[in-house]
Amino acid sequence: MARLPALEQSQMDERQKQVYDVIATGPRGNVRGPLAIWLHRAEFADKAQALGQYCRYDSSLAPRLSELAILTTARIWEATFEWQAHLSPALAAGLDPTVIDSLSADEHPIFAAEDEAVVYEFTRELNINRGVSDELYERVVSILGKAGAVDLVGILGYYALISMTIKTFDIDPIPTDEGEH
Repeated sequence: MARLPALEQSQMDERQKQVYDVIATGPRGNVRGPLAIWLHRAEFADKAQALGQYCRYDSSLAPRLSELAILTTARIWEATFEWQAHLSPALAAGLDPTVIDSLSADEHPIFAAEDEAVVYEFTRELNINRGVSDELYERVVSILGKAGAVDLVGILGYYALISMTIKTFDIDPIPTDEGEH
């Protein structure tokens, strides 16, 4: 059980209900996991969910690359809830199941596409080393462009926040009968 339980709608003030409705009627379709925890601070939840909506649905990166970055980050953080939430979207976005299997086993995947390889390397290096080499930075910019590099860092930052929330508040894995968030 999570350290900080999600609020029931009957426990929410008007601002929390407004933010809840924005999330629930948006592209996610539901409010759970980190988003539900953030509702304890409605303004934080509102701003964070807006950033997350941009990172997940509106960035310049192809969904396949975004989902690769998200799964890699979730694996590094051992954020089971987020891993489970993004398995189906990653497959739907066209990420190779063998890549997902390698990530799950914490093994270096074999990539057919150069953009996937550089997203994986960048995600690992930034999350683990807390910085990236000049060479890797230049590769990311040459392959993804400047806008893609900015969006990738944004995605990694947002999903590190998601992972920190999952780990700090001990958010339970998703029951197997539920879909994505």
